[in-house]
Amino acid sequence: MNLLNNFSSSILQFYTTSSYPCSYLQDKLARSQVATPDHQIDTNTYGKLVQTGFRRSGTYIYRPLCDHCSACVPVRVIVENFSPNRTQRRTWKSHQDIIATQRELYFHPDHYALYLRYQTNRHRGGEMDQDNCEQYKSFLLQSNINSKIVEFNKNGQLCMVSIIDKLPDGISSVYTFFDPNIQGTSLGTYSILWQIQQCSTLGLPYLYLGYWIKENQKMAYKANFRPLQGLVRRTWKELEANKTEQ
Repeated sequence: MNLLNNFSSSILQFYTTSSYPCSYLQDKLARSQVATPDHQIDTNTYGKLVQTGFRRSGTYIYRPLCDHCSACVPVRVIVENFSPNRTQRRTWKSHQDIIATQRELYFHPDHYALYLRYQTNRHRGGEMDQDNCEQYKSFLLQSNINSKIVEFNKNGQLCMVSIIDKLPDGISSVYTFFDPNIQGTSLGTYSILWQIQQCSTLGLPYLYLGYWIKENQKMAYKANFRPLQGLVRRTWKELEANKTEQ
């Protein structure tokens, strides 16, 4: 195992996985760099890892480290300079009746049922559309850092759930799922706008949106939130509209 340069003085260690089929680009192989031990990674340490391109899935903390591919670009919104476009302003206005409630991570059967409906409708045939209850809990409800579950209710009905991590310099958007039967409401866009507002309220400069891959259409929405910075060759720089620098 090798120590990552930015954490050479810490007790963390890092290893690289074997190759596995890429979840984002067809016919590609991927590898990840994994930070361990996960129980030693608190909110402050994880915040530093996120600044260097790491993400988490449950307590599994990783970043892409693929051979001959750098398509995954970590991205974050610059909150202070964010300016919503016309569609985003319309979406925000149309959902002013939504009530958002933040809670500590916990399991609720209504959340899980909504998660399954979302996966079946939006990601049928993917890796998670058949997740059992334990897989769901492991993916979203296990965390060693300052994580929250946000319930969004519209007209008294649960319509969306977001998992977020509150870090020293921002919020990391972990995962959002919503009612796929509510058509034409852009709930996913609203969740990001709500998280940007939360960052602003808390005085946090960034909203981390995970990875963006130019060739992956399911990630295209992230490019609509401007100004957007990408971690390119170990440096955060603003990305041009509709262009990824590799």
